Amino acid sequence: MSKVLFLCTGNYYRSRFAEYYFRHLATERNLRWEADSRGLDLHPLNEGPMYSRTRLECQRMGISHHPERMPMALAEADLESSTLVVAVKEAEHRPLMREKFPEWEDRVRYWTVHDLDAGTPEEAFPRLRELVEELINELAHA
Repeated sequence: MSKVLFLCTGNYYRSRFAEYYFRHLATERNLRWEADSRGLDLHPLNEGPMYSRTRLECQRMGISHHPERMPMALAEADLESSTLVVAVKEAEHRPLMREKFPEWEDRVRYWTVHDLDAGTPEEAFPRLRELVEELINELAHA
């Protein structure tokens, strides 16, 4: 089975939603892909396993947000075990990849989905849905 790994800064909001939505769509389409997510710079002030708006968006859409777990930091083994790695905001995550995993910087696919400092969940969730759907379509026809 192939695996896509979604990256964001805290593994609390954007990457978690992308992981759950991808998993939902891959199951619906019978794709032999699994999804996981990690963070590049976990924030100690995040409360609980994930952003409450991520949980609510999953519930609103009828997609599973389980298993719920605490955010996890990216490790080299995560990159090595993934078929495809997607970081959700290039301007934010490329520098972190360059700093922490320089040999992987150019092997990551980068999107542009803003965090709460530059956008709202009402903007981010539709953009993430669109990008995940495009990725699912791409993989289904590969």
